[in-house]
Amino acid sequence: MYHELTTKQIRRRTRKRITTFFCIVALVCGCWFANNAINANLREQGAVSVRNAILNSAKQACAIEGSYPTSIEYLEQNYGLSINRDDYAITYQVFAENVMPSVVVLPK
Repeated sequence: MYHELTTKQIRRRTRKRITTFFCIVALVCGCWFANNAINANLREQGAVSVRNAILNSAKQACAIEGSYPTSIEYLEQNYGLSINRDDYAITYQVFAENVMPSVVVLPK
């Protein structure tokens, strides 16, 4: 048997659908913002890890050879350091052979 909906029931059903739609949109936007925040945090942590790896390799080279290396390429060739240069901009500056180098790593 067919039951025709009243105006009140139609309005109630419409409100439920609109509320559901906006809840879904809010959930999708929340997930998108959370994903962006997590990715930014991971990129920053990756930059810190790369900087620590460079400094640890430089310290190891200093302990073995008696002076800090003059370039990152030297660390890559002789100490097994591997860096993803596509994701990070790296500045390696040496003031003197007996002073720890200045290393700045920024995510691109």
